[in-house]
Amino acid sequence: MPNRILIIFAHPLFEKSNANAALVKQIPQSENITFHDLYQEYPEFDIDMKREQQLLLMHDIIIWHHPMYWYSCPPLLKQWIDIVLEHGWAYGKEGKALKNKRLLQVITTGGRRENYSPTGRDRFTIMQLLEPFYQTVQVCNMTYLPPYVVHGTHVMKNQGYDECGKEYNRLLQYIENNDLNISELSKYTYFNDWLKTKLS
Repeated sequence: MPNRILIIFAHPLFEKSNANAALVKQIPQSENITFHDLYQEYPEFDIDMKREQQLLLMHDIIIWHHPMYWYSCPPLLKQWIDIVLEHGWAYGKEGKALKNKRLLQVITTGGRRENYSPTGRDRFTIMQLLEPFYQTVQVCNMTYLPPYVVHGTHVMKNQGYDECGKEYNRLLQYIENNDLNISELSKYTYFNDWLKTKLS
């Protein structure tokens, strides 16, 4: 039985992002994949908590797809996390609604991969910067998958955008139609690197 995937997309300047446009363009047309653009749905930031919770319940794999925004996520996604992941529903003694669902962050960064290291310009690794998200997912009883990261978007050419889009398409098709080996995946820092072992 295929996995149902919910892509929660948050980009305040989507119309200016060639990289994210290329990724979104390649999302497979499938009844099992729901693309949910937060900035399109909630331009006034008036998030419908119950509607969002219902969407989460209807899917097996949740994707937070966003640019790295000052080493975090855009403000609307942060507000979504604050409002939707309600105590007593998503976490807390009675909060088991999301138990065993998988969460994957799909992130674009202007900086190159080597920048995100103790000796690089950004000083911290991607996983160190994503620790608050990882912990949020843990508290909500979900499984946090290694992030899928598209680095170097500021220096990328059209061919690079196209290649990233096609890989995103393959990623989504793979996780839709295959069970994920979590213990194997946990050995990788990036979902990208694990995915290459499956598609090679």
